[in-house]
Amino acid sequence: MSTLCLILGDQLSLNTSSLTDINKKTDHVLLAEVRSEASYVKHHKQKIAFVFSAMRHFAQTLVDAGYSVSYVKYDDKNNRGSLFEEVKHVSSKLNIAALVLAKPAEYRLSTEVDTWSDSLDLPVTITPDNRFMASEDDFVKWADGKKQFRMEFFYREMRKRFNILMDDKQPVGGKWNFDADNRQKLPADFTPPAPTTFTPDSITESVISLVNKEFNEHFGDLDNFHYAVNREQALHVLDEFIELRLAEFGTYQDAMVQDEAWMYHSHVSFYINVGLITPEEAISAAQKAYYDGNAPISSV
Repeated sequence: MSTLCLILGDQLSLNTSSLTDINKKTDHVLLAEVRSEASYVKHHKQKIAFVFSAMRHFAQTLVDAGYSVSYVKYDDKNNRGSLFEEVKHVSSKLNIAALVLAKPAEYRLSTEVDTWSDSLDLPVTITPDNRFMASEDDFVKWADGKKQFRMEFFYREMRKRFNILMDDKQPVGGKWNFDADNRQKLPADFTPPAPTTFTPDSITESVISLVNKEFNEHFGDLDNFHYAVNREQALHVLDEFIELRLAEFGTYQDAMVQDEAWMYHSHVSFYINVGLITPEEAISAAQKAYYDGNAPISSV
């Protein structure tokens, strides 16, 4: 008898909480590309291709790390169309005794998963989503008694709690907010650095073909798909942002220029959102740039 660990498409980290107690010799990991998750709204084609490719690359990372993995591709002949049906099938096939997964970040899926224990007649353990620095309970405690929920004030509490750019009990630079310094127009003679891009490998090329075929009615195109699809590439994007863009990021963060979609922005949020890099890694890199004298406080 073994445990099945379900990894969702936004939990692509070897440190995800659901993997903590998985026994590589006896337990099993499942990832699945399913219609119910890809089509409940018409996602942009590039988003679908990014998530599917990142999932497939992460599945290989798991195999390389010694995990036993089942991976269901969207166009597999026997794809059952939903996470529940895939879990049900694998559980029966492998004589699974228990299911574990990290708490889904999406409310729709989280409420569905809450019913699975009864539906599957299996114990289902839902572990905390440790991609976030603050838990839901942390937010509830902070929000208790407040008449207004302002991100600015929550952000300040997080700065204090994790000692991020703090000088004892005061913020580095003497104030919390440098927005007034970050509203400059881009000078005519400034050319922002080119975005960090990657040539699709065979896995990504296969996904692009799949998305163009199966999601042709979704908006967007895949003619210039160039995103990071694994942790190594995502860390490279973060490194290049710190090196090439962070120093000017604050000054021009609100600037808009025709044909300059990327400007000095980091474009690491989608890698954080799927688990390829962590918020702590981005924060640490930015702080180091400040303390090393490579970026001003208004950018960091």
